[in-house]
Amino acid sequence: MRLWLTLFLVTAIPTVFPAVTVQKPGLKLPPSARTNRDTVEKIFIQSYNAYKTFAWGHDDLTPESQSFYDGRNGWGEPDKLAWANTMDAQWVLGASIVDALTTLHIMGQMELFHEAVNFSSQIDFSDSHTPDTVSVFETTIRFLGGLLSAYELSDEKYPALLQKAKEIGDKMAYAWVANNSIPFGFLNFTTNEPIKDTSNIAEAGTLVLEWGTLSKYTKNDTYRQLAEGSFRHISTLASPFPGMVFQGIDPADGQSVGGYISWGGGCDSYYEYLIKYARLTNTDDPLFVNTWETAIDSSIHSLISIDFQTLTGGKLLNNQTIINYALDLIDGCWNTRHIRTGIGPEGFAYIASDGNYTGFDPPTEADLAFYDEHGFYVWSSDYILRPEVLESNFYAWRITGNTKYLDRATSAIASFRKYLPATVGFTGIEDVNDPASAKIDDMESFWFAEVLKYL
Repeated sequence: MRLWLTLFLVTAIPTVFPAVTVQKPGLKLPPSARTNRDTVEKIFIQSYNAYKTFAWGHDDLTPESQSFYDGRNGWGEPDKLAWANTMDAQWVLGASIVDALTTLHIMGQMELFHEAVNFSSQIDFSDSHTPDTVSVFETTIRFLGGLLSAYELSDEKYPALLQKAKEIGDKMAYAWVANNSIPFGFLNFTTNEPIKDTSNIAEAGTLVLEWGTLSKYTKNDTYRQLAEGSFRHISTLASPFPGMVFQGIDPADGQSVGGYISWGGGCDSYYEYLIKYARLTNTDDPLFVNTWETAIDSSIHSLISIDFQTLTGGKLLNNQTIINYALDLIDGCWNTRHIRTGIGPEGFAYIASDGNYTGFDPPTEADLAFYDEHGFYVWSSDYILRPEVLESNFYAWRITGNTKYLDRATSAIASFRKYLPATVGFTGIEDVNDPASAKIDDMESFWFAEVLKYL
């Protein structure tokens, strides 16, 4: 049966996508959705105003200490850490503002959007404004992706956004050395020297959407060739699970490192980009779709994990088997929110009938008792404002039209309003099963870019 299903899935794949509309036809929001939308927009504005007051020009707001944290190289940070709260000061900005650009536009907050565009055009990408090296992956998905997405959403009205995207793309291109297909993961932006160390398939394989889009608008195909070359190389690496590859990779020789295979961090977005890139480009090259669907088939039989891409990809390919697995797994992830705060933990685990477990360490007696009550146990109890489950829930609503997903979003909003407010803005918490949990004191930029967008 396993061999038959594998062959069926692979041979049934068209070289181009079928004529499929991912969103359920005729989908309409109920009147109650307006209240949720208004509530989320208020949370966004409250958070953004706190950022503007206490962290403008820096990467993240630290909402408990009413200060800032520059974990994304501080490109909004002035050279001598001088401080100013005047909005007309000629400063450049940090990760939170670039990450917020698209959500500001979608929410119709055009005054704030124009302000953010104006400041974005002044970013100095010539070096890192902190002692840290520059992550090619993080900089691609936040800065390059944020700038290009805002450029597209605004109908290409702000050429400075494209110019800044080009500038940072040119700097990151130094991550490819000689004829290497795989880029090194980190760079010294001052010397343009890569940090020669091993990487992972997420870092090396989550570039092609942004770099391909940069080529589209600059008419310079070099960016796409670099990123797609890495993408293709990864997809051809050998593995005991068809379609899947080991997490670690050495850019120096392009070979896999270690024996760990997962859909989790360090791997997940590579698979996500396989199906997205095929859809975005409408390529007739079957490599990307074939690889993605074969990986899904391997997962169904051997791993089973969840990401919104499984649901969207199944719909794109008219594959109801994949869709059904994805919806069941979304339900499993949402079940982890059935604890005291109604907010899911950073890490949780299951126990198989044979006694195997999915956590890193064997479950304790307390874990087993919790598992008996809840059907899962927690191995990392914090919540750092991650968006993935909310994103999956968003796609499930759009594809199925089942209002239970709207109800889930409503419950998430209520929990966030109750447990995540900080001294200013909102922040993560240390223990999702403790209503009086300590706060983490970091409002990540993806709070603006993803969490509040998907709610």
